[in-house]
Amino acid sequence: MIDSETAELRVLDAAESLFYARGIQAVGMDEIRTASGVSLKRLYRLHPSKADLVEAYLRRRDLRWRRSLAAYVEARTDPRERILAVFDWLHDWFAEPDFRGCAFVNSFGELGAGEAAVAEAARAHKEHFFRYLADLTTAADAPTPLADHLALLAEGAMTTAAIIASPEPAHQARDAARLLLDATANGDARSA
Repeated sequence: MIDSETAELRVLDAAESLFYARGIQAVGMDEIRTASGVSLKRLYRLHPSKADLVEAYLRRRDLRWRRSLAAYVEARTDPRERILAVFDWLHDWFAEPDFRGCAFVNSFGELGAGEAAVAEAARAHKEHFFRYLADLTTAADAPTPLADHLALLAEGAMTTAAIIASPEPAHQARDAARLLLDATANGDARSA
């Protein structure tokens, strides 16, 4: 018999793989049980409802996503290069063979406001990302509104990359981000 921590990891790994690949509504708890190797009784002890499991999957994915992005970006020393590195990291993510877009946008799109916990997880993830970009722009002495523009470029790249199945939108968004950074460095506040 496996311990609770191992069972939880197996369940979350299975849920993430299946939910991200096929969608939340298309995957039943029996499939997660089979993929995880955890009994249905134990699965429901760990997560009394599918909504609870979806929320746990999104929380874990959010932490891993943010940590991976920050580790990649923080490896650069130049504040401007850190901003542009966000888009390089996105390109690497978009190029992964199982990339299917933003899990938070996908989950919100599937379940919408009907699942308050999912809507809150999606909102919190996007707010963290916007704040992270705001911190990067502050460190680069860029105007405050630039962070919102950069976030929208990144979000648009995520959606477009998923739809066209190409990582290139990250490079296009990076080029646009560089133009915005250049414009703000040259004092053109209208471009920010």
